[in-house]
Amino acid sequence: MKFIKAQGAGNDFVLMETDDTRPDWPRLAIEMCDRHYGIGADGLILLMPSEKADCKMRVFDSDGTEAEACGNGLRCLVKCFVDSRLAGSDCSEISVETIAGIRKARVYRKDGKVTKVQASMGVPKFASKDIPVIIEPGETKVVNIKSMLNYTVTVDDQELPLNLVSMGNPHAVFFWQHPVDDFPLLQLGPKVENLAMFPSRVNFEVARPLNRRKIEARVWERGVGETLACGSGACAITVAARLHGFIDNKVNIKLPGGILEVEWDGAGEVLLSGPAETVFSGEWPDGDF
Repeated sequence: MKFIKAQGAGNDFVLMETDDTRPDWPRLAIEMCDRHYGIGADGLILLMPSEKADCKMRVFDSDGTEAEACGNGLRCLVKCFVDSRLAGSDCSEISVETIAGIRKARVYRKDGKVTKVQASMGVPKFASKDIPVIIEPGETKVVNIKSMLNYTVTVDDQELPLNLVSMGNPHAVFFWQHPVDDFPLLQLGPKVENLAMFPSRVNFEVARPLNRRKIEARVWERGVGETLACGSGACAITVAARLHGFIDNKVNIKLPGGILEVEWDGAGEVLLSGPAETVFSGEWPDGDF
């Protein structure tokens, strides 16, 4: 089975082109993403045919669970789709079918090579059923955006005002006034991820606005752990910061693996830009898969 290893700001993936819908992908994702016995990656991405868009994307995190959305993965997939000449040489916009809906991406080239991909990540959602989050037992209909901002939970005796938003997948953003490197993410990240209030678990971001155009952040990804970058997480941070009035419409999110550019006007779709690079390619033995 041929594969491509790709990364966007250090958020790395194994990509495979396939039209196969066998149910063994979760097991294969665990094996391929293992950083000691496999290829090593944050997730496995399948590039598949689509009847609704130019192509279809399925994403499996390194623990084998399927994710609804992945911003950096989307940009890496689009680059590979273009590089493999599945798209026309002059094509500048690609549509991708995902669990979260159709996503469009704009391709930027220099000397015929893809240098940047800007992905539309959809309109953020705040209804508790869309995130999903259980605010109170039996409560699933909250749609007031303010009720999703600074919703305080206590973890290890530390109060965390969380900003809850769906970018097609669930996010909880915590704004901190100190350097994010000092935040105990490895300790608190898995506990926030698995809070009972999040029936599908949650991606947890800690962020510190540096000025109106720059935010530093770290991300604990659901089903993966801390990653060098997270595209949908960067978008969630931007949405929450914009609603609080911390930033303008465009912001650079500085993550351990690099910088992602995000734009949001406060009402429409969120746009995510950044690097997408091929690392290497190879073949994985079929084995008993």
